[in-house]
Amino acid sequence: ELELEVLRDTRNRTIRALCGQRSMPRSVWELPPGQRRTVLRHLLVSDKYRFLYCYVPKVACSNWKRILKVLDGALESVDVQGKMDHKSDLVFLGDMKPEEISYRLKHYYKFIFVRNPMERLLSAYRNKFGEIKEYQQKYGVEIVRRYRKNGGNSAGDDVSFSEFLQYLLDEDVERMNEHWMPIYNLCQPCAVRYDFIGSYERLHADANHVLEHIQSPSFVRFPERQAWYKPVTAETLHYYLCNTQRRLIRELLPKYILDFSLFAYPLPNITSEFCRQ
Repeated sequence: ELELEVLRDTRNRTIRALCGQRSMPRSVWELPPGQRRTVLRHLLVSDKYRFLYCYVPKVACSNWKRILKVLDGALESVDVQGKMDHKSDLVFLGDMKPEEISYRLKHYYKFIFVRNPMERLLSAYRNKFGEIKEYQQKYGVEIVRRYRKNGGNSAGDDVSFSEFLQYLLDEDVERMNEHWMPIYNLCQPCAVRYDFIGSYERLHADANHVLEHIQSPSFVRFPERQAWYKPVTAETLHYYLCNTQRRLIRELLPKYILDFSLFAYPLPNITSEFCRQ
């Protein structure tokens, strides 16, 4: 518990220091229109329980959306099986009028869940290019065609991690797909003053803290991980990082540096010594 408090304190102080700089936005209305649209599209609203949740893909957001639907009465239980509909029965802050947006940003409890940036990228890579045909066809085919000699015959299901990272390197952050857009750009933690920042590493403890704070009914609990889900382990991350060109990882870090620094995650260790272990 003490370690958790220290981490939270470090995270909060880092955010205050970095967001206190003059160049950083102080409210959503100071953001350029495109960035404002992105964050307002990712803030989910519960008027009944007076909270805003900024959802981050690959950080347990499907389960939080499930909880929002249960709290709103649109879903019977968090354990209901079936494919998650990420749009219906959810209220997005971006669909509200400016005065309604301002009121909720000022008066509602605001929270977000974050994850180690490299782990999140690897999770997105394995899930989208290993399992989802739509992503293989929409992004995979293009990535292979762009970065591989004679890659025109690929079905997009054989994208290498290096090719994926090279693609991210060449992408404009603001135009990225939400599954690999930096958390900073999705949720704008300087423009939105979050009351609580939970972490994927302590998912259940932090989720329980939020559920307690919003005074959700006792039958609503954070769902257990699905049996089919294959989590990214430290060993998996080690394998991918150590079998990828270091240049790629080093060059990519500036795009995600605010996620590392604001949320107190260490930069990936890609030294020879570490990779020999």
